[in-house]
Amino acid sequence: MSKYLLAILIVVASCGLGPNLGPARAQDAAAPFDSDLQRLAEILGTLHYLRGICGANEGTKWRNEMQALVDAETPSGERRTRMIVSFNRGYNGFQQTYRTCTPAADIAIRRYLEEGSKISRDLTARYAN
Repeated sequence: MSKYLLAILIVVASCGLGPNLGPARAQDAAAPFDSDLQRLAEILGTLHYLRGICGANEGTKWRNEMQALVDAETPSGERRTRMIVSFNRGYNGFQQTYRTCTPAADIAIRRYLEEGSKISRDLTARYAN
């Protein structure tokens, strides 16, 4: 999934520099892909928690991916808050459900990896030049 996240980071960064989305736009103005970014942030939070309890030994990989996404998008104010809240919602939602790795947690991980990859591909296809 990392190559897809890298692709989305490139797309997001380039969108901020495009002719219709230049530096003059308000930082808090919603971008057309914000709901997808929020969902991706939620997935990253979920993966950060679930991969940790399932022994993936990835440390802070998924949190770092989230930080890279925020850094690439450079949202401020309300947009930044929404992205962070989404990440925390994903993490906390599964923290309340799973205390140990289970077969259901493994299935959830696979599904979230697939969904995150799909969102990344779709955003890249839609917003890349």
